[in-house]
Amino acid sequence: MGRTIFFILCLLVSAVGLSAEQDRIRVVGIHDPITPVTAAFLHRNLQEATREGDRLLLIELDTPGGLDTAMRAMVQDIFASPVPVAVFVAPAGARAASAGAIIALSADVCAMAPGTNIGAAHPVSIGEKPDKVMEAKIVNDAEAYVEGIARKRGRNEALARQMVRDSISLSADKALAGRVIDLVAANRTDLFRQLEGRRISRDGKELVLKLAGAAIMPAEMGMRERILNAISNPNVAYVLLMIGMLGLFFELSNPGVILPGAIGGISLILAFFAFQTLPVNYAGVLLILLALILFIAEIKIVSHGMLTVGGVIAMVLGSLLLFESPEPYLRVSWSVILVTVAATVGFFVVAVRKALQAHRNQPTTGREGLVGEVGAADGDITPAGGKVFVRGEYWDARSDAPISAGEQVVVDGVEGMRLKVRKAGTRD
Repeated sequence: MGRTIFFILCLLVSAVGLSAEQDRIRVVGIHDPITPVTAAFLHRNLQEATREGDRLLLIELDTPGGLDTAMRAMVQDIFASPVPVAVFVAPAGARAASAGAIIALSADVCAMAPGTNIGAAHPVSIGEKPDKVMEAKIVNDAEAYVEGIARKRGRNEALARQMVRDSISLSADKALAGRVIDLVAANRTDLFRQLEGRRISRDGKELVLKLAGAAIMPAEMGMRERILNAISNPNVAYVLLMIGMLGLFFELSNPGVILPGAIGGISLILAFFAFQTLPVNYAGVLLILLALILFIAEIKIVSHGMLTVGGVIAMVLGSLLLFESPEPYLRVSWSVILVTVAATVGFFVVAVRKALQAHRNQPTTGREGLVGEVGAADGDITPAGGKVFVRGEYWDARSDAPISAGEQVVVDGVEGMRLKVRKAGTRD
């Protein structure tokens, strides 16, 4: 009996040990522009893969490119990783363009699916266009950078330089023939089959990939990373900026409402976070602020719509200039601009109309609001004085012509705390 229990315990310990030592492949999907959020996501997974002893970290890549600083951080993390890193440009129709191409070249293994492309890595300046000397420095720096990466990984340095210098882009077959990538795989299963037993060189040492029977572990962005990644979209950042400005305007116009101010403050903070990852032109921000000032001025000043027209022009120009980049994924779409401008203008047009109506309406409160009110004489009223009941209150009053008690009176004016009245149906 004791031997049986001991044998069972040994089996359990062996099973736990085998489970703990089981090969595991971590799969990281990057299907958005390269931003600091993307770099932080990869950094976290490389750290976890190292800590948990994963056999391989696979990056499934489909990106139009992104920020140079984020790309360089990702390349440094890949080079420093003790865990082998493979990049797979997939599925069919995907691309590793611009910064994505350089990330792919930095991996231990670079693979592509049929129908994908890699390249077009010419650096694009954000914001003000640099002069020719500075532009040449930027291109030379990027060319030397990608050449060093290709040399370290044993890839075609000449084609890598052409991706930067001439912005060439290669299909999967041409990239394989030109030794820019290591293999072409139809899908993830085919990729793992080709990687099994493959020898790779890491810091002068040879490593054999043993992936057969390895468990696949997809790595997903956490809630925080998904939120930060979403607001890094220029369309979302633009809408957050507009909501923030309008929210603060509502709060300042009506102190104590609280909710618009809270929403506006949160939206502005999120928008400013997104601006860290986007090519913001602050002339665009100032034009949008000017547009809001003109809309507000239209409420206070009757300009027959000229201030509103100026505000619309300033808002459209500011929206177009807000994110200055030749890359479409770093600009606000026309549809978002038109909807946002139309909604903002519509609100202020309604506000202007209400303000004009308020100016035209007869006052209903204060001294002016009493003039024209109808009441009743509470006693005889003479030029010397008397009492009237008007709008639920008793007032001292006088009349140029005598009025008998109980007769209806009309208020003609207010003299301090006394009303001047006349008999209803008569004129001054």
